[in-house]
Amino acid sequence: MTELSKEQQTELEAAAFRRLVSHLRERTDVQNIDLMNLAGFCRNCLSNWYKDAADEAGLALTKDASREIVYGMPYEDWKNLHQSESTGAQKAAFEGNKPTHG
Repeated sequence: MTELSKEQQTELEAAAFRRLVSHLRERTDVQNIDLMNLAGFCRNCLSNWYKDAADEAGLALTKDASREIVYGMPYEDWKNLHQSESTGAQKAAFEGNKPTHG
C-alpha cells in the first residue's frame, strides 16, 4: 500500500466526503429512514458529525448551517420538496435497528 502523508490522507478523505454529499443530494428518492435502516446513518447524522468536527475545531457552526452544507439547501426546504411520510414497515424496521451512534 502506498504511504500517504497526513495532508494527502486529509485531501482524499475530503474528496470522498464531497462525493458522498453530492451523491446524497442527487438521490433525493432515498429517504433518510431508508438510509438509517440499511446503513445506520442518514443525512442528518452526517450533518451532525460535520458540526461535531467544527465544534472540536473551535469553529462556530449551527445545526441548521451544517444541515444546509449536507442537504445543499435549508433542511426545511429539503423536507418539503423530498421527504415523504414513513411507512409502517419503515418505522418498524427503524425501531428494530435503532442506531446507537451519537
